[in-house]
Amino acid sequence: MKTLLTTFAQALVDEPESVHVEETEGGALYELSVAEADCGSVIGRRGRTAEALRTLLHAAAQRQGRRCDLEILG
Repeated sequence: MKTLLTTFAQALVDEPESVHVEETEGGALYELSVAEADCGSVIGRRGRTAEALRTLLHAAAQRQGRRCDLEILG
């Protein structure tokens, strides 16, 4: 799931090398950090892009019988 999230985030930003995903709490929480200039691209208007990323992550986790959440760090 870390790879999935990294791939989608890198496709959204201008500086893909600055995308870092940390898995914490035994895989229940993923922290996505991007460059300061790319924060708006990942969050999107009214948080729509961030919500779409969370939906994709939840769907992938559900297929594995797990629950997880996404936190975006600027």
